[in-house]
Amino acid sequence: MPPRRSYDQYCSVARALDVVGDRWTLLIVRELLAGPRRYTDLHADLPGVSTDVLASRLKDMERDGLSTRRRLPPPGAAFVYELTQRGRELLPVLQALGEWGRAGLGERRPTDAVRAHWFALPLLRLLDGEGLVEVRLEEGLFHLHAGAEEGPVYGDGPAPGEPDARLALDTATCTAVARGELSLARAVREGRVQVSGEGALAKALREA
Repeated sequence: MPPRRSYDQYCSVARALDVVGDRWTLLIVRELLAGPRRYTDLHADLPGVSTDVLASRLKDMERDGLSTRRRLPPPGAAFVYELTQRGRELLPVLQALGEWGRAGLGERRPTDAVRAHWFALPLLRLLDGEGLVEVRLEEGLFHLHAGAEEGPVYGDGPAPGEPDARLALDTATCTAVARGELSLARAVREGRVQVSGEGALAKALREA
């Protein structure tokens, strides 16, 4: 593999961009924050990326210590990609980028793809506490591991156990929350987010 391109600047920002500054890299990290993913699943949830570019970025990420590739045990026997601890440390970077970028989110364009779990990181930032949260949108179901210090921080589909809280909301409400136009607490008070469950997170959301 050829050496990566570098800004050749003795600056931590430049060094970081040497590793994650290529197009698609941070979006691949976003997907891998959900835990181990197969190549085909990554490609399906990164509309617009070519197979060559995705393969190249995954190799770069392995070389730079952001991710690893391993084979699942039988009967799966498929290869999956997952973040290393260094890769997982990009979570607050992505959350900060998401907060900074929400002002430019605007209305959804006709050409914009959307996946339900893309709302996971904005919602995760707004949850105060620890626990498993299941979220139902029109586009689908996903779950969050609020306060998790290791392992996946979210996942597609139903929660892998009894959630501490279940949230049901429409896409318009979730978009307004993600754009910072509506607080999660206010959305709950106004009945735009339905909260169920008996865990501490559910109780805190109902009492906010």
